[in-house]
Amino acid sequence: MNNYIKIKNLTKKYEKNKTIKVLNDISFNFEPGKTYSITGPSGSGKSTLLNLLSLIDNPTTGSIEISSNKIKLNNKVENDLIRAKKIGIIYQDKNLLSDFTALENVYLPNLLITKEKQKSVDLAKKLIKNVGMSTRINYFPNELSGGENQRIAIARALINDPDIILADEPTGSLDFDNAKLIFKILFNLKSKKRIIIFATHNRYFADMSDCKLSLINGKISTINDRN
Repeated sequence: MNNYIKIKNLTKKYEKNKTIKVLNDISFNFEPGKTYSITGPSGSGKSTLLNLLSLIDNPTTGSIEISSNKIKLNNKVENDLIRAKKIGIIYQDKNLLSDFTALENVYLPNLLITKEKQKSVDLAKKLIKNVGMSTRINYFPNELSGGENQRIAIARALINDPDIILADEPTGSLDFDNAKLIFKILFNLKSKKRIIIFATHNRYFADMSDCKLSLINGKISTINDRN
């Protein structure tokens, strides 16, 4: 079976007053059916790597393959479609649209693809129920707690049944009890076809993953890998 995500010789540089190399020639294969945690100090490149894997940003050099298809890094339209259909993203600060209700935030990404509002709404309601938020379905983000917003963000990330879930410090702003609830939901999303990759500073949650990766000085290394 082909690895679902393959990165090869990935480098990311930023040019300011001097060249800053955030990722330094990294290669790795992410396999379906596994969860991956990425740890490392602030500024080590965790968010940068997730932005590259989500096709939001392009590497300076190197290649990305998803399901054996080499990504055409400069084809924004095609990559936006791949991201919409295959990749669910959970941000640290939920990144919900403030002028839309919880329900609207969840169903809109699906509506953009299917153009069938009622089906999108019905699916969103089911996902919101699955994360225990049915009673908050018509609330706006500023009317919800941090943990509640993050559960809505997870439902939104799932609306298009993604094969890849990327989470960037998904509990960084939550207390430990709420963080445990979010990670319980996240790990329950594991399936044979799906890859889950999350960045975290919390060793407790990192240790729960099947494969623990470390990013230091732009280099990636495997700390443990449970097959």
